[in-house]
Amino acid sequence: MQKVKLGWYGPEVSEICFGSLAISPLQGKVSAREGTDLLQYAFERGITWVDTAEIYDNYARLAPALGRFPEVRVVSKSYAVSGQEMRLSIEKARKALQRDTLDVFLLHEQESAHTLRGHAGAWQELQEAKSKGLVSWIGISTHAVAGVRAGALQPGLDIIHPLLNHLGLGIIDGNLAEMLAALAFAAELGLGIYAMKVLGGGHLALETEKALAFVHKIEAVQAMALGMSSRDEIDFNLAVLAGREVDQELRTRVKQQERKLHVADWCQGCGRCLPACPQGALHLGQKVVVDQEACLLCGYCGRACPHFCLKII
Repeated sequence: MQKVKLGWYGPEVSEICFGSLAISPLQGKVSAREGTDLLQYAFERGITWVDTAEIYDNYARLAPALGRFPEVRVVSKSYAVSGQEMRLSIEKARKALQRDTLDVFLLHEQESAHTLRGHAGAWQELQEAKSKGLVSWIGISTHAVAGVRAGALQPGLDIIHPLLNHLGLGIIDGNLAEMLAALAFAAELGLGIYAMKVLGGGHLALETEKALAFVHKIEAVQAMALGMSSRDEIDFNLAVLAGREVDQELRTRVKQQERKLHVADWCQGCGRCLPACPQGALHLGQKVVVDQEACLLCGYCGRACPHFCLKII
């Protein structure tokens, strides 16, 4: 596994970061034990860091594997707005992940300079946590071009985690060319950049090699987080990025995996999930209806459902 450095001052990590949303209760594809075993498998094969978030609710699944591989780095994120909320988020992660120091901590899904101003208290707390040695690097995640540009100019920011794929799926305020220009601007300032939604939330799974190669070749982007829920997916992605020929049986198994957002029959149509969908892929009929073309399979809607009706399967 190729090692890269995140920006001028960030850590050295593997080019692939394990995106742990795929092994969280939000997506429900694997059990807690299976998730822990999958992480260990990934670490044994050279993946040196894992991406999570408070909303993923999977710290307990990560902790056992991280205990066996203490050198593995962890990224987490929080939607905290105030300083007090951020303190609680940081302490929750430190305690649950059994880490005195968190490697990277991000403000989750920042859209622009305006949203960053609205999270000023949380950002100040992140800076203070860094100065105290509780967090090593701080930054933002974003689905927006404006978020990347605002993050690049944010005082004290080390790392940006942007949405990026070769079709521009999921960019909320612009197009792919604009996102690439914003990332180049951020990279010129020496910031660490690792991409998310490289496979478009599963929509690009049938063209994985093209999707990975696209991000791999972008000079401004040093690494990528990939959500993986099977050993086959780990083996496939590692082989592709290493330039190795992929075994045909492995290729077939990975390509034939089908994913979709499923709405259970017991859905009552309460509508609480609709505001949780960043893509506007949900609307109400007699129950919630999914626009599968717009859905990025992020799983955030499932968190808002009081009856656990929404799952990615």
